[in-house]
Amino acid sequence: MRRARKTYRALHERYPYAHCELDFTTPLELLVATILSAQTTDVGVNKVTPLLFARYPTASDYAGADRTELETMIQPTGFYRAKSDALIKLGAALVERFDGEVPGRLADLVTLPGVGRKTANVVLGNAFGVPGITVDTHFGRLVRRFGWTTEEDPVKVEHEVGSMFPRSDWTMLSHVLVFHGRRTCHAKRPACGACPVTQWCPSYGVGETDPDKAAKLLKYELAPR
Repeated sequence: MRRARKTYRALHERYPYAHCELDFTTPLELLVATILSAQTTDVGVNKVTPLLFARYPTASDYAGADRTELETMIQPTGFYRAKSDALIKLGAALVERFDGEVPGRLADLVTLPGVGRKTANVVLGNAFGVPGITVDTHFGRLVRRFGWTTEEDPVKVEHEVGSMFPRSDWTMLSHVLVFHGRRTCHAKRPACGACPVTQWCPSYGVGETDPDKAAKLLKYELAPR
């Protein structure tokens, strides 16, 4: 537990500005964007959502959406038929059961079409300020590499890792690990030689350890100019 907290503090210093990288202004927008982010990148979702949010500002707009039009708008995010179906059903469920408003409780959110614990925790943590751990592919990969858990099931990972940290840290912990996973600790070629937490990482050496070579693997704003 002590090693985990030291790792988190060091990563927080590296990414003090870590945040949800989906663009949104309301809980509904974040919920929709998170559903669209499945099997694609946040960058790709953010290219689609400005027009989408302008066209469908309310839950009732999604409930009454023309399926073909909606599919066309979100097609670049992939799996657009399934996602369109989920958004239409989501809008209907919100209108019928929650007066068109996104609920602020996990127990309610996970009853909505297309919404699992991961999506619910994203919305709770970033739209409602309710602490939550978001176990996406990056988070799961890193906590296993760090030796914080051996679990593969996201719910078990969420509970085991959550027990190591104060509840107030959960949302930022999720952001920090996702940032590190996207920028440094990549799935195939982690930049071990450019990582600030190597002294606490039992997986050090699975990636490039030479500092100069590792620096070239960094993504986003950490990449060499």
